[in-house]
Parts: sequence; C-alpha cells; structure tokens
Amino acid sequence: MNSAVNLIYRQRLRLGLAGLLDRLWPAHCLVCGDAGGPDRRALCPACTRGLPWNRSACLRCGLPLPLPADACGHCQRRPPPLTETRAVFRYEAPLDRLLPRLKFHNDLAAGRLCGELMASALADAGRPDALIPLPLHASRLRERGFDQALELARPLAGALRLPLRDDALLRVRGTAPQSRLDAPARRRNLRRAFAVRPGITLPAHVVLVDDVMTTGATLHAAADALLRAGVERVDAWVCARVA
Repeated sequence: MNSAVNLIYRQRLRLGLAGLLDRLWPAHCLVCGDAGGPDRRALCPACTRGLPWNRSACLRCGLPLPLPADACGHCQRRPPPLTETRAVFRYEAPLDRLLPRLKFHNDLAAGRLCGELMASALADAGRPDALIPLPLHASRLRERGFDQALELARPLAGALRLPLRDDALLRVRGTAPQSRLDAPARRRNLRRAFAVRPGITLPAHVVLVDDVMTTGATLHAAADALLRAGVERVDAWVCARVA
C-alpha cells in the first residue's frame, strides 16, 4: 500500500512541477515564436504540421524519392558501407534553419527539439546494440565547444533506451569543410579520417548519428572505420537529408 501511495504522490508531484514550469517558463516555438506544443515541446502545432518528413526514400542512403526503394540507382551501382539509413526529414524549412542554429550558433534548444523529433520518428526502427554520434576533430570541438551529433544522440538514446557510445570513434585527422568540396573531393578529404579508439570493444550492430547528410561521404568514412574494427553492421540515423 505504501509503495502505491508513494507512486501516486510522485506522479502528482511531477505533474505539479510540470505545471509550474509551464506557468513560469512557457515553451515557445523555435520556428515562429508562438506558444509551443504539448509536453513543453518547443514547436507549435502549425509548425509541427509543416515539418518536411522524409517518408519516401532510398533505404540504403536516405535520399528522398518519389516512391520508397530498397536502393536508389546510385546505391545499386555503388553500394555504400551503410546497410540502412534513416533520414527523418528532408533538408528543407524549418530544418534548414534549426540545424544551422544548433551547429553554428550554439542553440542547444534547437538540438534538443531535433533530437526529440528524431526519437518520435524512429520509435518503430529496428534496435541496434548502440548509438555512436559522429565525432568532431579535437580542434573543431575546441573551436565549437560541443559536438552537434552528440547533442542529437543524447535525447535519442534516452528516449529509445539505447546505449550511447560516444567513446568509441575518433576523428583522427582534421579535414577541410565538406561544404566547399564536390563529391569526389569529399571522399578524398575524409580518407582514413576516423578510427576506433584503441582498446574499445564494439557490439555487432551500431548506428551512427549525425545532423545532416549530403553525399554521405562523412558517414561512409566513419562506417568504413567501424567495419574495419570488426563491427558487423553499421546503419545511420540522421536528422535531415539533402535531396
């Protein structure tokens, strides 16, 4: 009886605290500034309805397609090292504003929101043994102060109850910004850029987490490093995919 009473008391306390937070610091939509949605989500219902979900895509690379496909033409000609890619959104408004705010303007609230949206979209995805956020090189991490992939992976791992292995993968070589390069140069730029941390034991099936996927060169380089280290299957979960 006491345990049941304590449970009810804790539930009422949590609800009371949540209500107090709503009154003191009401959530506002990070896109339009209006009142946020339910559960203090920082996105209003109207902006939620306008999200560019990527529901029709290539299973291997997440490229938006008119109809879902096991592999697009490019993946058929040149199969990627990723077994499956789940790109939650197309890289369109408002993701083309939210993700740069996280990446370049230290807007961690935008990161939390994107991580929550990813978790809700991936609730039915097959479960890997661990999530691995795509790491930054140490110099870029010092400059930025945080890793945007880790900021997405934390709420994702918590919501889906998956192990988060941010200790597993290293970016061992600094590289030029990918946005300045074409597809072949991106691949050359990232050759041997990643390595598994020495002494780390990895499970058979892992998922790489990142913010935006363009050509996939960065994710492919990281997947190659994991496969060389003995991982049997590498997938990717990204917030948005460039068409």
